[in-house]
Amino acid sequence: MAKAATVKSNVQFIHTPSGDDLAVLPRTEYDRLVALAGEAKEDAAASRIVRNSTRALKEGREVVLPKSVADRLADGGNAVRVIREWRGMIQGELAVAVGISQNYLSEIETGRRKGPAELQKKIARALGVPMDLLIE
Repeated sequence: MAKAATVKSNVQFIHTPSGDDLAVLPRTEYDRLVALAGEAKEDAAASRIVRNSTRALKEGREVVLPKSVADRLADGGNAVRVIREWRGMIQGELAVAVGISQNYLSEIETGRRKGPAELQKKIARALGVPMDLLIE
């Protein structure tokens, strides 16, 4: 078991006439404590971000994409096509899953048509991604 490091401190305690106990410490010790408090605050914020992201992943509000998929999307690839191909689906499968023709889906993937919001929700559900991932 590791032994805790001891920190030598030159803290003075003063008892005031009003009954308060005050700690007086060297500026370097004060600065060290402020820095430690800042690090603890950053750690807590990072932990909160991780918890929120983990919850969003479990609830299906976020999805982890491989770098190659993210790169294709960043390069302007059609989100429906890129995600469909990543999921290993052919156009016909996705079209049937959302109740449209393969031709209509092709027009969505080429950008000639957008489709109503309800259809976009169906596509997102069929692809297992949040709808906002499909919206440009």
